[in-house]
Amino acid sequence: MPSGTIVRLMTDKAFGFLSDEGGVEHFFHQSGVQGAVFETLREGQRVEFTVEESTKGPRACDVRVIET
Repeated sequence: MPSGTIVRLMTDKAFGFLSDEGGVEHFFHQSGVQGAVFETLREGQRVEFTVEESTKGPRACDVRVIET
């Protein structure tokens, strides 16, 4: 399972972006967050996730915080 860091959060719009260890940014929606409340996430947190194809391109899903 890839891991990375949350780099940008748009809590008012319920989505954000995370960067994988290779530096590639991935979009994620609050519905893809597992085991945490979206509003409690913060930039810089380490996460693990899976990537799935959507109609708008790849996105991160099953996002789980691994470092608080």
